[in-house]
Amino acid sequence: MIGGKPQDIVFTSGGTESNNLVIHSMVRYFHEQQTLKGHEIDQHSSEEGARPHFVTCTVEHDSIRLPLEHLLEEQMAEVTFVPVSKVNGQAEVEDVLAAVRPTTCLVTIMLANNETGVIMPVPEISRRIKALNQRRAASSLPQILVHTDAAQALGKRRVDVEDLGVDFLTIVGHKFYGPRIGALYVRGVGKLTPLYPMLFGGGQERNFRPGDLGACRGPFLGAAELVSENCEAYEAHMRDIRDYLEERLEAEFGKRLHLNSRFPGVERLPNTCNFSIRGSKLQGYMVLAQCQTLLASVGASCHSDHEDRPSPVLLSCGIPVDVARNALRLSVGRSTTRADVDLIVQDLKQAVAQLEG
Repeated sequence: MIGGKPQDIVFTSGGTESNNLVIHSMVRYFHEQQTLKGHEIDQHSSEEGARPHFVTCTVEHDSIRLPLEHLLEEQMAEVTFVPVSKVNGQAEVEDVLAAVRPTTCLVTIMLANNETGVIMPVPEISRRIKALNQRRAASSLPQILVHTDAAQALGKRRVDVEDLGVDFLTIVGHKFYGPRIGALYVRGVGKLTPLYPMLFGGGQERNFRPGDLGACRGPFLGAAELVSENCEAYEAHMRDIRDYLEERLEAEFGKRLHLNSRFPGVERLPNTCNFSIRGSKLQGYMVLAQCQTLLASVGASCHSDHEDRPSPVLLSCGIPVDVARNALRLSVGRSTTRADVDLIVQDLKQAVAQLEG
């Protein structure tokens, strides 16, 4: 499914664990490398060089953002959150490169955003980092590794670790109709690319991730095989239905509609539609509360406890506060039909009429 080698896969409980495993491994690896070079490490020193530095962007999933913020608060790492462009919703390659420091050990940029569907320029970032690593080696600076959280992209577009050029890639089963477990791709795990366990136990996954996930592997691999065989067909179907959904929304709501996930000239996932219907009474969660059929979210589905707040991701992408507050995120799937779209557009129309009536 991802063009890698079987021995480079480590199964985990999900994307959150995979992302945390990468981050904590890089902290440990940085300190081991410093110790090997004979440098004195002081965890609480304010001097650059005492702590590992991470580069990420402002629209990452919380399973990247929160562990990095925790390390920052505990003075165990330095972190640069690169803003995304308000023109295209992407983390710009030049901005990512400009954030690199002598102590940078990891660049982690998601492959596709979970709220807008915008595809990030991960292959170009990887290529530039590899070129930079050649120059850093001459100065005895630590190698920078590249990680991408590919959870949202898998099953919706072709993903290949060789094309991406990454060292780590996060996989989440339920995003491509598999069980709710995850996996982590690590290029040359434990040899070319460091990985340190966060858990200790029965020795499963070559001790990189002990704990029995055996019953889930069969369905996980079956779902991955279906993606490998049918990805282009899945992608074409989802794009057709998503485009039809946006056409119907535009026809129904006209100039009141703002498509938050559509940036000119930027590639995005084929299944994601993030939009707002302008109106003082049409906050996303209020519209959903009036819907009789539609099930959706106002942002990331794992943030449903913040339903009355505008999405930080949309605000980072330059969407005005009053528009972001009204946002709804709809996702189509392999079995979604045009009849389904007609049904939910009618449902939205009635919900809006009820709120404004």
